Amino acid sequence: MLNHSEIDSILRALVEPTRRQILERLGSGPATVSQLAEPFGMTFAAVLQHLQALEACGLIRSEKIGRVRTCRIEPGGLAPLADWIAERRTPAERHLDRLGQILAETDQSPKISQDQEKDEQQ
Repeated sequence: MLNHSEIDSILRALVEPTRRQILERLGSGPATVSQLAEPFGMTFAAVLQHLQALEACGLIRSEKIGRVRTCRIEPGGLAPLADWIAERRTPAERHLDRLGQILAETDQSPKISQDQEKDEQQ
């Protein structure tokens, strides 16, 4: 069973566009808080709050060496969300596969009837 509070915290973190942009940037590799703050034109404290939200839900991790805090993406941080989506996606795909089979059977039925009519006419 999936931990829904974990999924909720990930989704809450991803709702904020700034946090998604930070994750995009960290996809290129580790970065310091100063480097992450540059493109946003916001205070260092505001960027730290976004980073804390991302770290609290397990999407990133950071380490502080001296006065420099470096952040990086946490491998597997999105796994709970991906698992939750997969659990819902699989049944939906099965339904669509079954619908495709039904439609394919329906498409073949008239062709068989037409072929039979041709055979009967000859």
